[in-house]
Amino acid sequence: MSLQDSMNALGKSARAAAHTLSLAPAPQKKEALIAAAAALRARVDDITAANDIDMKAGAEKGLSKAMLDRLLLTPDRVEAMAAGVALVAELDDPVGKELEVTDRPNGLRIRRVAVPLGVIGIIYESRPNVTADAAALCLKAGNAAILRGGSDSFNSSGVILECMQAGLRAANLPAEAVQRIPTVDREAVGMLLRMAEYVDVIVPRGGKGLIERVQNEARVPVFSHLDGINHTYIDAQADLAMAEQIVVNAKMRRTGICGAMETMLVHRDIAPTFLPSAVSALTAAGCEDIRGDAAAQALVSSLSAANAEDWDTEYLDSILAVRVVDDLDQAIAHVNAHGSHHTEAIITADANAAARFQREIDAAIVIHNASTQFADGGEFGMGAEIGIATGRMHARGPVGAAQLTSYKYVVEGSGQIRP
Repeated sequence: MSLQDSMNALGKSARAAAHTLSLAPAPQKKEALIAAAAALRARVDDITAANDIDMKAGAEKGLSKAMLDRLLLTPDRVEAMAAGVALVAELDDPVGKELEVTDRPNGLRIRRVAVPLGVIGIIYESRPNVTADAAALCLKAGNAAILRGGSDSFNSSGVILECMQAGLRAANLPAEAVQRIPTVDREAVGMLLRMAEYVDVIVPRGGKGLIERVQNEARVPVFSHLDGINHTYIDAQADLAMAEQIVVNAKMRRTGICGAMETMLVHRDIAPTFLPSAVSALTAAGCEDIRGDAAAQALVSSLSAANAEDWDTEYLDSILAVRVVDDLDQAIAHVNAHGSHHTEAIITADANAAARFQREIDAAIVIHNASTQFADGGEFGMGAEIGIATGRMHARGPVGAAQLTSYKYVVEGSGQIRP
């Protein structure tokens, strides 16, 4: 069988499974997710053993420290993955939810009701936990999923997929509701992007190269998940002790995630006091390279020089760019010019400044007085996420189960005819 024939067979079985899943009652889907979480916990040794193979191969390929951190699965991370699936099981089922009801003067009742999207193709890099997150969310929302993880996590993702399919079988649902492309051949990705007969939407999660390819080649709608060039602006009215704690967390909690802060903007009035202390705290936390503009370097001599490229770079590493700005206007202008529409934060006690920042910043998530690392579906109460959508169509921000639905209009009459 040719690769194209294999992909068509995959799409056909996914379409059939999506129909079955769309009709499955909420308790049956919940049962599948609970069983899948139990399977993940039961097979933690198998998952970590497969991950060891991927990690060794990744190290031999020369993957960066950030990429290896994304790839790594420890027993604690497997437990967190299983807990996320179990949490998704407990969420309200979004399918069938009434979104709006309109009673017309002629007696017609028009209800807008949430329905599954259908078959979702998900393309992602490195992070094997996305296999469980994506499968769980698609299942909760009544969708079938075709997964294409990165070659770096092929072994880890394979065992995780087996656990998710075991959950489906335990609830008498088709295992074909969650499948993956069984090859690392890049040609298969192109085929998936063109399978409009079988696939209803594509969700890419990865770097610029992946996103650009998907946007250029896809023949089906795309939920874009771009890079996270995220800023934290320390305003003149900020509580500096709180601000210092926040920026250390925003940069250093996990440097390799898309919610990590990559640029820190500091108001000129508080920079002489704040910057030396914050740089010291960031360095103590392991930030290895802090790059500043001329004004920042004049205040902290240990900073290396930032160049124009630094303002547009997602480091995913212990590197931070720092700029001193004159005021809120300049901070907003910088963020809107260099941000990736992902997550932006302001630290201030000035409610008016916070409100203006939140109103004028063009991003999926805008945060006041908290770390950008809260840009996460789990932290938003979604249990898990497929990614952070940075576009403006359909879904924006963390994409959870509710965002993986569409809707239809259900019209109820009593014999009305149109004049």
